[in-house]
Amino acid sequence: MENQILQFREELDEAKLYYQPSDEFDRTVKTRYEKMPADIFSTAEKAAKWVAGEIANEIKQKQKLGEMCVVGLATGATPLGVYSELIRLHKEEGLSFLNVVTFNLDEYYPMLKLSAQSYNHYMNDVLFNHIDIPQNQIHVPNGEVSKVTITGYCNEYERLIDSFGGLDLQILGIGRTGHIGFNEPGSQLDSITRLIMLDSLTRRDAAKDFNGLNNVPKAAVTMGVGTIFKAKRVILMAWGEGKAAIVKKALEESQCDAVPASYLQRHTDVKFVLDVPAASELTRVKNPWLVGSIEWDRYWIRKAAVWLCNKLQKPILKLTNRDYNDNGLSELLALYGSAYEVNIKVFNDLQHTITGWPGGKPNADDSHRPERAEPASKRVLVFSPHPDDDVISMGGTLKRLVDQNHEVHVAYQTSGNIAVADDEAVRYLSFVKSFSRTHDTNEGNLQCVIEDIQKFLLENKKPGGMDTAEVRNMKALIRRGEAKAACRFVGIRSKNLHFLDLPFYETGTVKKNPLGEEDVRILVNLLRRIKPHQIFAAGDWSDPHGTHRVCWEGIYQALKIVKDEEWMKDCYVWLYRGAWQEWDLDEIQMAVPVSPEELQHKRNAILRHQSQMESAPFLGNDSRLFWQRSEERNRATADLFNKLGLAEYEAIEAFVRFIV
Repeated sequence: MENQILQFREELDEAKLYYQPSDEFDRTVKTRYEKMPADIFSTAEKAAKWVAGEIANEIKQKQKLGEMCVVGLATGATPLGVYSELIRLHKEEGLSFLNVVTFNLDEYYPMLKLSAQSYNHYMNDVLFNHIDIPQNQIHVPNGEVSKVTITGYCNEYERLIDSFGGLDLQILGIGRTGHIGFNEPGSQLDSITRLIMLDSLTRRDAAKDFNGLNNVPKAAVTMGVGTIFKAKRVILMAWGEGKAAIVKKALEESQCDAVPASYLQRHTDVKFVLDVPAASELTRVKNPWLVGSIEWDRYWIRKAAVWLCNKLQKPILKLTNRDYNDNGLSELLALYGSAYEVNIKVFNDLQHTITGWPGGKPNADDSHRPERAEPASKRVLVFSPHPDDDVISMGGTLKRLVDQNHEVHVAYQTSGNIAVADDEAVRYLSFVKSFSRTHDTNEGNLQCVIEDIQKFLLENKKPGGMDTAEVRNMKALIRRGEAKAACRFVGIRSKNLHFLDLPFYETGTVKKNPLGEEDVRILVNLLRRIKPHQIFAAGDWSDPHGTHRVCWEGIYQALKIVKDEEWMKDCYVWLYRGAWQEWDLDEIQMAVPVSPEELQHKRNAILRHQSQMESAPFLGNDSRLFWQRSEERNRATADLFNKLGLAEYEAIEAFVRFIV
């Protein structure tokens, strides 16, 4: 999927002019703030293929020399694309792994090798079972070693790496704490393979794989920073906006033990490989005017002015010529002649994004409004990846659309069943069991089904284990009932709710299937049936579970199929955020103010999703509940508009238009 960064321009590749240097001199200029080499790719898929190609080249060079190739491997979501490409190279292009010796970075402790959450299981599943590498050349730390012998085991793992002459190539991901391997903040440069306690943030990030934080091990066996540092070559990968802040710290700030990845600044052959979202905080991507000349269009003018306002803590209309000159924006000033001209342009631009009519204001001049006045009553289709993303992200706008007489449909793309905690399911079962006893004289079969499910959840299910089909169906019904209640509360009719249950999601585990033709077909059929004038979809593609990203990819593919149909010529596509992140102010193209009463109404709609309160297994790395995140983000957006000198609102829901 190419459209991962949304800007005012239709041709997003124009941005490459700024983040991809054209030659070595240009690289020196653009990367002046970066302390290590970094390549930025337009997509994670392209970046992963490049990394796989580098591994393949290393293997082939060693084959020519008749030598073993010693590769250090990483786990988690980041290297999955690399491993998929290596498998393809093996099966389709004959790449052999017979001369490869692998050492994995880490393993949870304690952890059974056969456990679904173990990295031994992970590596077999995503790579080793699909290539021709001999089993005796595979090394993954053992999480079953006793506490008495763990120190000796770690020393032996270190000695074994050295016996092969060290690592020829080590691939890494980076954790949001800055960890490499499981070397958490505080790890020293000379640290070796050892047992380490995991940071609370790292454990929260892993909770999705263990069906809840309580099931995540508190420790891990990991290669040390020193072990990694001895590798002849290191490639560190990072994908998604969730890694942007820590990538900036590692690449642009000084080396420190608080960010173990920053130690790599001392390595003689290291490269960061990033997609655009992961690089989005780097100076050459976020503030390219600080490293060279740019073409000043609407997007960059607004972005630069907002950045300057935030830096100086000034409203737009108070910025002066000196403010622009002293902060690297003299080129913009020269283009427009004065700060006043730039300020007025940006102020008006931002002001025109604010509207209380998200479906367009009837009988009004819409030349400076984000939405069209006609048709006055629109068919609106809101796609919600999970059964609560709609009200979490745009609950205020949903109610506004209903109140302003638009025909609002909501399509829930997945069942969300794995996000219902077992205790929540048991609570519902207890109610149904009691209800059936008092109202159903033929409750025998139902009682047996309930007792079987209760026994499974309370006695037979292992931590992180997979639910039975009956349990998944029951949890899906819980989510569906909550979604109906929330929509009733904001005024959406039940007949306008569409529960799509896209097949890619229905695996029963955190790991989902790839998006398939059937998923896209379901989406295409719905679009053709409703023929909406407006589409709203989730644009927070850095959600920690990846579902939002896959759901958008399905919508994107469906839109490509229908884009030339007559009704699509009169359809706007808007992207919302809220559950996992918010749009930056310089990206926003429609800002819908939410009053205090509407914000309370939105909260009450979110609270209809009771299973997603404190007991939800997948709250992610944010300790706040979803209604708290939503309110605080909406208030923060409104505060940003206020600080820039625009009208003061209680809260604002923000949207970016996507050009199909």
